[in-house]
Amino acid sequence: MTERAQIRLRLGVVAGLAAAAAVCFAIALANGRAARAAVQGVTGEVLTYSSPVEMLFSPDGARLYVLCQGTDEVRVLDASTYAEIKKIRVGHIPRGFSFSPDGARMFVANTWDDTISVIGTKALEVSATWPVGAEPSNVVEDRAGKFLFVANRISNDVAVLDAQTGEELKRLAAGRGASYITPSPDGARLYVTHVYPNPGAHRTPPESEITVIDAARAVVIDRIPLHGIAHGFHVAFSADGRLGVLAELHPKNLVPLAHLEHSGAFADTLMLFGADVGTKPVEVPLDELERYVARPFGVAIAPDKSRVYVSSEGSEIVTVIDVARLLRFVHAHPEPSAQDLSASANYVVARINVGHDPRGVLMARDGRHVFVANRLDDSISVIDAQSNRVASTVPLEGAKQISVLRHGEQTFYTARYSFQGQIACANCHIDSTFDGLTWDLEPDGFGRDIVDNRPIEDLVGTEPYKWNGGNPNLPTECGPRTEKYFWRSENYDDLTLTDLVTYVRHIPSRPNRWRQPGGELTPAQDRGKAVFERAVDKFGNAIPEANRCSFCHSGPKGTSQKSFDVGTRKATDNSGLLDTPQLTNIALSSPYLHDGSAATLEEIWTVFNPEDKHGRTNDLTKDELNDLIEYLRTR
Repeated sequence: MTERAQIRLRLGVVAGLAAAAAVCFAIALANGRAARAAVQGVTGEVLTYSSPVEMLFSPDGARLYVLCQGTDEVRVLDASTYAEIKKIRVGHIPRGFSFSPDGARMFVANTWDDTISVIGTKALEVSATWPVGAEPSNVVEDRAGKFLFVANRISNDVAVLDAQTGEELKRLAAGRGASYITPSPDGARLYVTHVYPNPGAHRTPPESEITVIDAARAVVIDRIPLHGIAHGFHVAFSADGRLGVLAELHPKNLVPLAHLEHSGAFADTLMLFGADVGTKPVEVPLDELERYVARPFGVAIAPDKSRVYVSSEGSEIVTVIDVARLLRFVHAHPEPSAQDLSASANYVVARINVGHDPRGVLMARDGRHVFVANRLDDSISVIDAQSNRVASTVPLEGAKQISVLRHGEQTFYTARYSFQGQIACANCHIDSTFDGLTWDLEPDGFGRDIVDNRPIEDLVGTEPYKWNGGNPNLPTECGPRTEKYFWRSENYDDLTLTDLVTYVRHIPSRPNRWRQPGGELTPAQDRGKAVFERAVDKFGNAIPEANRCSFCHSGPKGTSQKSFDVGTRKATDNSGLLDTPQLTNIALSSPYLHDGSAATLEEIWTVFNPEDKHGRTNDLTKDELNDLIEYLRTR
């Protein structure tokens, strides 16, 4: 396609997207794969990108397994030549995988199918598919081959399955957004991290945890607190088990975002723990002035414990850390240093440029090479550990042309446009969703109009944007507003903004786990629907139309796209007039209300609706409110 044709296509996409969006997203809600077909119908493009996210070597080191999220595959490569041996089809949007202790089986967590694919590594075929909880994100078998542990991102737990049959035995309560599981070197313990902060008091620092599981007994034995941390990703251990390293994101959401120029809106940090560190975990920064490390994700430690390698999604780099210097710094500086932009110079020895959105990091057993999965480049960077340079780049089979949607997604995830490369859209919208935080954004005044971060899935037909309805469309939301108040740096060119908006418009909703397969409602949901749509209260009094749930939250997305005053104005708010938020997958996105002051859906009506301005609800019993919530969860 010529450049002129691409320009016409991009501009045509934006002009025609509103008309096509209803059809596109109706399909997207029904099935993730159909969503991709719908995207093809709107843009004329075929999306066949592999999007690698994680890698594993076979136990004998002869094969390199690559988990490809974009094509729903495990690709098997020759570990010496990188020639492709086979593609193994798994479930939709796989996120994590692992081997059984004997290497005979591989387990793949399929997030949108809520399944585990079991692959026989001899035949290289799927031998079984096991159903599991809500959005399984990683899976690990214990050393004895008795239990299979699955981290479920939406149900916030770890499912324990019989490793031979797939039968679910029990659930272990974990932190919010349980996603990544790492065994200790001896396999005795499992360390689970979480991509969302745990529920907490309004406008207090976020708190997360590392959930520690005894693998033999399948019980939680510890919860390592992570103060000030909202998002935890991969953990790596040294071979001797004395050093654990967690890649994490430390938001500064309690101060106005205007402080971006003054040490950033986020601190990109590592949490160190284990015998080498001491009795308490220690947080250390990766950032330095003018060299930020946006969204650290994957971690690997050299076999001799000399180096730590950390991928950073937004900065498109791998940071190399000298472990001896790191531990000397930690022991000499026991005080908090997460926001000290001079600290990392004491232990960071290299920053290596890799591809777009680097995710999983894998260390070769001999310690000579480090492999990095570049999700949005469809490639693997192979780093020479001696020279700290990319020795080669392994391209994965797939489309080579960068489409409108692919460029838009790259723009969404890169931090290159922001001041000193600190943040990207994906900083606040983890994996194109939300972050569970509230923010003090500058345009409305410092300390004014605190806002809850709303999800960005299935946005078409929910305009206007912002809680005050001040942005009429996505080009305004993603363009001038973002450039002025968030990036404070480089403006998008017209085509880049068009591509970004096109990508955001095409983010489909994740499957709704509260809906029945056939679309029918449970008795509780049916009763809740009646409450939602009622026109008369329990005492026979007519409810004014404007005070009915179904009036403001009308339409297929649950929004009338209008603003109302529902009596939730706080002392920090400039106005009580607020945009009606969509109800799409509302069960996932706590906290609630415009400022995140309601920790649960129930609190919207039991705590923050004393005058019945936010729907007539004070006549409802606890059971009736529960029914209403059950219905809302199906939206």
